[in-house]
Amino acid sequence: MQKVLNLFDLNQKVNFRNEILAGLTVAMTMIPESLSFAILAGLSPLTGLYAAFLMGIVTAIFGGRPAMVSGGAGATVVVLMALAASHGVEYLFAAVILAGIFQMLVGLLKLGKFIRLIPQPVMYGFLNGLAVIIFMAQVAQFKIEENGIEHWLQGTPLYIMAGLTLLTIAIVVILPKFTKAVPSSLVAILIVFGLVYVLNIDTKKVIDIASVQGTFPPFSIPQVPFGLETLKVIFPYALVMAGVGLIESLLTLNMVDEITNTKGSSNREATAQGLANITNGFFGGMGGCAMVAQTLVNVGAGARTRISAVIGALTILFIILIGGPVIEQIPMAALVGVMMMVAVGTFEWASFRIINKMPRHDILIGMLVAIITVILHNLALAVLIGVVLSALVFAWESAKRIRARKYIDDQGTKHYEIFGPLFFGSTSIFMEKFEVNNDPQQVVIDFKESKVVDMSAIDTLNKLTEKYRKEGKKVHLRHLSSDCRQLIKNAESVIDVNIIEDPTYKVMP
Repeated sequence: MQKVLNLFDLNQKVNFRNEILAGLTVAMTMIPESLSFAILAGLSPLTGLYAAFLMGIVTAIFGGRPAMVSGGAGATVVVLMALAASHGVEYLFAAVILAGIFQMLVGLLKLGKFIRLIPQPVMYGFLNGLAVIIFMAQVAQFKIEENGIEHWLQGTPLYIMAGLTLLTIAIVVILPKFTKAVPSSLVAILIVFGLVYVLNIDTKKVIDIASVQGTFPPFSIPQVPFGLETLKVIFPYALVMAGVGLIESLLTLNMVDEITNTKGSSNREATAQGLANITNGFFGGMGGCAMVAQTLVNVGAGARTRISAVIGALTILFIILIGGPVIEQIPMAALVGVMMMVAVGTFEWASFRIINKMPRHDILIGMLVAIITVILHNLALAVLIGVVLSALVFAWESAKRIRARKYIDDQGTKHYEIFGPLFFGSTSIFMEKFEVNNDPQQVVIDFKESKVVDMSAIDTLNKLTEKYRKEGKKVHLRHLSSDCRQLIKNAESVIDVNIIEDPTYKVMP
């Protein structure tokens, strides 16, 4: 019994009303998105709903972040669109399973901690770009397709949908000022739904996207040849999907950590995401990852435990099996309004306030990540570029900070006390600090306030000591780590190393 309590976080005080209502709201907002992404990828609408249920239930129970919501996210589906188009849906299921295996390995090998290496400007850019994508996806709902041609709503249908959307937004904004007893987004959906039903208003509904009725997800092994050729086809797609899914999921985990001032487990979440995707592949789901918008809806509605995500997943299953006819009549305007407010909440408005207060390169990196996210819809690529650029900027700034304090002691020995890291970016500046021709016969280079970081640094020390050797001068390298001494071979005969314990830095678990 205690294990069950721990699993669902019931050892803490739980507001069951908030959890249940938040779960219902999440389910309502997840359905149209899952349907849209499935249709976008050329898949059966049920493939998207199955993914929403399977991802939701598995990660809710086994994930590393209570209150986080996973489902059939567009970020991962976009990766697999080309595979489904060229080889069919069975290859897509196989790729989803392989991606799940990759994700589980990341979790089991405890590599999820490296998400901490993503800088704050990249996080800002990621969230801002994602907010724009969410908002633009809702704007696209103001289009309809007739005779295979897509065009914008016009006239009365446009005015009706715009009016209902504005009504939804107004309810979401105003209701919390009076009461937070129930999620304002759920109230907005119910009021707009009731208004359309009672007044028999003709407007775009969920049924206009696709039917949401079906059966329990059936178990099936992907019908693909089991061999190296299949692996060659699905491997690159699975690898990219695993990366995209983990980046979006772990960034979402960090975001919820900040909002709730609690700590989630990135490794456990990575393992759960992998298990969920493996389950998807065997039960006809299109795969997915954490969903930022739905997670924000969930947390904003007051959810803090796994119960809300479980309720959301079970609600989707109920809708698939029984409640489809009702859900299909929900006006899209209500869902569009809720998701637009989610986009507004996702956007980091603080990034405008700090634009003149933060380093210029951080601002530019954040903007670049946002632009790439919006233009390419590739969250993994955007984050990767942001991290690489941040690392290069850090290397450049660190390289400029290396310096040396010089003095000659009473015995005539010249001392160079090095400050700052010695690595590939700072080796040139480091070499410029020394006056080999003018230095006395005895030279001491002290690394007490420095750290020899990489092979480029060690090679530079080799070259420097070789220069002194050719001048017939002896160099003493003090406070240099033992691993560096072992690698310095060419100047071994002239190096007198005074080894003091030098820590090896690791990323903490």
